[in-house]
Amino acid sequence: MDARLKPLTATPVASAPVNRPTREQAEAAVRTLIAWAGDDPGREGLLETPARVAKAYGELFAGYDQDAGEVLSKTFKEVGGYDDLVLVRDIPFYAHCEHHMVPFFGKAHIAYLPHDGVVGLSKLSRLVDVYARRLQTQETMTAQIIDAINENLGPRGAAVMLEAEHMCMTMRGVKAHDVKTITHRFTGVFAEDRVEQDRFFAMVRGR
Repeated sequence: MDARLKPLTATPVASAPVNRPTREQAEAAVRTLIAWAGDDPGREGLLETPARVAKAYGELFAGYDQDAGEVLSKTFKEVGGYDDLVLVRDIPFYAHCEHHMVPFFGKAHIAYLPHDGVVGLSKLSRLVDVYARRLQTQETMTAQIIDAINENLGPRGAAVMLEAEHMCMTMRGVKAHDVKTITHRFTGVFAEDRVEQDRFFAMVRGR
């Protein structure tokens, strides 16, 4: 089988909502980690760090409070009969690996063949952000994005590709620099037609 036709595994079923600790408990956990790392959480430079980290986490992981269906809920049907490929490429994203909780970042490329209208282009960027702002793996994030497009837009086909650099490989472990991980998934017409796949790759590369 052509590697580009190999499907990813299904998106894992979401677990039950967790009971979130209080802000005070979160800050206490940060102080514990600072001490475990070997520093003094009571010294001047670190006194306000737990509060800053808790606030930053609220932004970095805001995706848990966002709904992909709501982001894609509004579509436009008056598009002059346009039914060809819609591609938004080079969407920047910043996510955190669920294994080490360090960043991975890169670009997302999303394409779909409309069936009954189109979605605002900015919504595809917001969709990426919904899933990037959660603890993630790149493979799961790829599947979640395309599943959301299929479930909410019902296109004739969709294609998603992510290119990312993982700091868990750069900062620790093998310390491999300038290594990119690429994942992609096709559904509908894109999964069935090699020509459409090649057209997607060519447009992503600007040819």
